[in-house]
Amino acid sequence: MLHITNLTYRIAGRILLDDASLTVPAGHKVGILGRNGTGKTTLYKLILRQIFADDGTVRVRSGVKVGTVAQEAPAGATSLLDTVLNSDLETAELNRQLTESSDPNKIAEIHERLFDLNYHTAEARAATILSGLGFDSAAQRRACSEFSGGWRMRVALACTLFTQPDLLLLDEPTNYLDLEGVLWLENFVKNYPHTILIISHDRDLLCNSVNSIIHLEHKKLKFYGGNLEKFEKTYAEQKALKEAHIKKQTAERAHIQSFVDRFKAKASKAKQAQSRVKMLERMGPVQNIMEEDVAQFHFPNPVELPPPLITMEGASVGYEEGKPILRNLNLRIDMEDRIALLGQNGNGKSTFAKLLSERLDIMDGAMRRPPKLNIGYFAQHQTDELHLDETPLQHLQAVMKGEGESRVRARLGQFGFGVEKATTIVGKLSGGEKARLLFSLMSFKAPQMLILDEPTNHLDMDSRRSLIHAINEYKGCVILITHDPYLLEACADQLWVVAEGTVKKYDGDIHDYKKEVLSARGVEDAKKRAAKKDARTAKNKDKPKVIINVAPLKKERQEAEKKIAALNKEIKKYTRALTNPKLYDPKNPQGKRALVKFTTEKIELETKLAAQETIWMELSERIEKANG
Repeated sequence: MLHITNLTYRIAGRILLDDASLTVPAGHKVGILGRNGTGKTTLYKLILRQIFADDGTVRVRSGVKVGTVAQEAPAGATSLLDTVLNSDLETAELNRQLTESSDPNKIAEIHERLFDLNYHTAEARAATILSGLGFDSAAQRRACSEFSGGWRMRVALACTLFTQPDLLLLDEPTNYLDLEGVLWLENFVKNYPHTILIISHDRDLLCNSVNSIIHLEHKKLKFYGGNLEKFEKTYAEQKALKEAHIKKQTAERAHIQSFVDRFKAKASKAKQAQSRVKMLERMGPVQNIMEEDVAQFHFPNPVELPPPLITMEGASVGYEEGKPILRNLNLRIDMEDRIALLGQNGNGKSTFAKLLSERLDIMDGAMRRPPKLNIGYFAQHQTDELHLDETPLQHLQAVMKGEGESRVRARLGQFGFGVEKATTIVGKLSGGEKARLLFSLMSFKAPQMLILDEPTNHLDMDSRRSLIHAINEYKGCVILITHDPYLLEACADQLWVVAEGTVKKYDGDIHDYKKEVLSARGVEDAKKRAAKKDARTAKNKDKPKVIINVAPLKKERQEAEKKIAALNKEIKKYTRALTNPKLYDPKNPQGKRALVKFTTEKIELETKLAAQETIWMELSERIEKANG
């Protein structure tokens, strides 16, 4: 499917990939891992031929359709559903030709090609994808221009998923999704019929949905079979073996060097000493395991305030007077709370965060807080508020007025900004580095409460682990809004659901919530069904069994199966008949009458088929129930 051979690529004189080679077999679901800045997105650009290598080749098998999410979100007056349907360029062009053509043969060819492309299921497939990404049926018929940039990026993702390219490239697709959308995407990736390369730091996605890992490290590409958990185990074992080898080699070199040092000046041992020198040369230098620095986050612990930090009684909040987004808020928040806000995007999670941080005023009811309460607020779009022409050092000096440069640099160092990065202008920093700068700024005054709205969007996996450690070490209150289930499970001890215009405590853990979401969207795991069946069997094993004669039911089901097969056969005949060019010839009135007749009869057959399938399902359920 994809072959990369001896690939070398430099950017601004810095080598990102050096003589790297890789083969990706067809049909694999591949997660791409690597620290921020190692070249993951650059690799995609090389595959898409948006940039070109300094040396080596990137070859995609001939005839393979490659797809990725457009960088610009769709806009305009076209509905979401039509935008997704139009993203399949071949069917869009065929439909255009269909409206313009008067050639019966051409029209018949178009209908046959649309049939081969399963165009009759296109609208249902597009609607399913949009629904999975959080758009209900009413939203799907609204214009793209009515939605914010983040929601329109979901539409761009839906367009790519709908076209089903042979090689699908996804770069952090969960960044614009809520937890519900991420769970749906996990299932989509797992069942995708073609090859996927997915850059992601979402542990659950990489554990549950991929079957291979590509690791970018030390300017090389290495392919591992298995999901993230298997990769981590294999990588740790390889690292341990390499460390043992290095230790052994170092000891051996030291022993040989000691012999050389002792006997090189003695004539009787000179020959042996020279032999040992050549041995050292053949061994080569010791290859140390290069460890890249990981930013270790640290949130300063606050001065403790008497409980509660915040109480709400009948509170409501919104953006327009008389139109509250959230209402009837009766909640209490204490210093030691670790609260995760759950709910679909658009339900009001960020609105609630803005109320807590005093970015929005209360409309009705009461909200009380101590006057000395200090809140640190990290919002996913706050990176736009950074000054792109200033350095991290300048940003923090503005906050730490009166402090010496050494103390400012020490503070920046706690968030991974060394000497060079501290004086790099923000416009040249990566997304993860900008996020770390915001963490440093918002936590500087040691707030009693941290509100973290999608804090992991631009962080690599090691930085996410460091963030989890910092949150768990922090002694104040934490409010989390995130689509990352691993972060929720590691840090939150309370779940609050934002839905139906209010905020309520959730009685259950993140696994219970996942099950509810998947069940609501019709994605029920086979193991769960088997467990339910086992539970029913155990429950009923002591009950007296009522023997039901299933022979008549089986006979009825066989009759239904025969009718279904016959109806499918007839429908197929009509489908093929409808591709006859004569039916579309305007000079042939008989053809027009036949077209109407065939279409009507085909619809009648499809209605009968649906009825027979319903009968078959009901009979099957009765037989299964009778058999226990």
